[in-house]
Amino acid sequence: MRALVVTAVGAESDSVLTGLTPHPDSPGPEPRTLPGGYLITRRDLPGIAFDVLVGGVGPAAAAAGTATALALAEYGLVVSAGIGGGFAPAAPVGSLVVADAIVAADLGAQTPDGFVDVASLGFGRSVHLPPTELAARAAEATGALLAPVLTVSTVTGTADGAAALAARHPMAGAEAMEGFGVAEAASAHGLPVLEVRAVSNAVGPRDRAAWRIGDALAALAEGFRVLGPVLANWGERLEQHRGRS
Repeated sequence: MRALVVTAVGAESDSVLTGLTPHPDSPGPEPRTLPGGYLITRRDLPGIAFDVLVGGVGPAAAAAGTATALALAEYGLVVSAGIGGGFAPAAPVGSLVVADAIVAADLGAQTPDGFVDVASLGFGRSVHLPPTELAARAAEATGALLAPVLTVSTVTGTADGAAALAARHPMAGAEAMEGFGVAEAASAHGLPVLEVRAVSNAVGPRDRAAWRIGDALAALAEGFRVLGPVLANWGERLEQHRGRS
């Protein structure tokens, strides 16, 4: 199976590639540049090949980058990966969250009665669901929290904002800016999607001194070191199932 992993920035891509490189002395191919200037790097593991794409920040950029890559090669799985904010206390700094739902948390309308998501407005969907078994296996293998991951266009930076978001999504584990865009592109190509986030900060008041980006990137690398074989096994089972169909 071939999987596309989409990150927002190069530091996240580097961490994913570190996790997917079992022999650092033989790192593998150099990045290639896709149309649009997107950098993509391949790593091969037993039973699975990964292309790791730097897709850009935010849901629109992520959707465009993902769609570009998907138009140029055949994939069996798409993964949105990177760092993000965690909802305390369930997702502390340095932990991992695997999405059981990828939610467009601020796509919709404000009304006198509160926020109404785009699905309730009748203009599309606001949630993508990763394959249940895959998400559960990924979370178990990595020790991650299995919970919804929220996609926002504006990162939460106040206590009131965090409280409002948590009230609308009480089971949420993390927020980030790209997952729903990646999922929309994957869905347009009929592909399953997964989202994996390493927590660099708590969702709430913006306090850069409290961010632990280095710890989160290290957790992301370790997570993908474990995830490689898990995704390969899932892909093999999927191919076997399709062969029997």
